[in-house]
Amino acid sequence: MPDYHDDLRLGHVLADAADSTTMERFKALDLKVETKPDMTPVSEADKAAEELIRSSLQRARPRDAVLGEEFGSEGSGPRRWVIDPIDGTKNYVRGVPVWATLIALMERGEGGDRPVVGVVSAPALGRRWWAAEGLGAYTGRSLSSASRLAVSKVNNLSDASFAYSSLSGWEERGKLNGFLDLTRSCWRTRGYGDFWPYMMVAEGSVDICAEPELSLWDMAATAVIVQEAGGRFTGLDGVPGPNSGDAAASNGLLHEAMLEYLRS
Repeated sequence: MPDYHDDLRLGHVLADAADSTTMERFKALDLKVETKPDMTPVSEADKAAEELIRSSLQRARPRDAVLGEEFGSEGSGPRRWVIDPIDGTKNYVRGVPVWATLIALMERGEGGDRPVVGVVSAPALGRRWWAAEGLGAYTGRSLSSASRLAVSKVNNLSDASFAYSSLSGWEERGKLNGFLDLTRSCWRTRGYGDFWPYMMVAEGSVDICAEPELSLWDMAATAVIVQEAGGRFTGLDGVPGPNSGDAAASNGLLHEAMLEYLRS
C-alpha cells in the first residue's frame, strides 16, 4: 500500500497557509464579493486562498495536476489535488463561522479516481479533520496532537440523527417527498450544511447526511475522511466515492435504508 504520510503533512502545510489568508479577511468590512455565472458568491479570500495553495503545490508537487473551484483544472497525470478554498462562502461573507478549506489528493486506479488524502480545516471554529487511505481519520490541532475518528453504531433510522443542507435542492430534483419521508423516519434532523455534516458523521455525532447536487471539490476531502472513520460515502446512486454529482454519507449501518428513501 502506498505511504501517504508526506502528502498528508503537505496537506496540513497548505491548510495552515490557507487558514491565515481566510481568517485575515473574515468579517472584514471591505471584503470584496462577486457573483459567479452560476449565481453563487465568490470573495477575494476564496481566490487568494486557492492561488496560495496552487503556488505551493507548484513548488512542492510540480508533476501533480490541480483542480480548484475558482481557477479550474491544470495539468494531467495519475495524481490530482482537488481544492475548495472556502466551502461555505455564503456563511463566510455573512460572518457565520461555519466554513472550511477542503484539500484532497486523488489517485487514478483501476476503478477510476479515488481520494486518498483529505484535510478539512475550519479555522473560525478552531477545528480540523484529516485522513489518508490506510492511515485512519483524525481530528485535532496538529498531526502530533489528534484524536482518532470513528462513526456511530446506531443501526435504526428511528434512532438516527440526519443532517442536510436545504430543502430547495431536493425539491428542484423531484426528490422532496422521499427526503421528507426520510426526515419523518429519523429521530432528529438538522440543516447544518456544507462540510460540517460529513465531519460529524466521521465523529459519530451525526449518523447520516446527504446532498442532492455537489461538485467534486465539495466531496473529495470529506469522502476519504468519512471512509477512514469507518463510514460509507457514495452518490445517491450508491456508487462509492465522490464522483456522482451528489452525496450520501453514513455510519455504514444505515446507508441502504437512507438511499432507499432518497431514490424514491
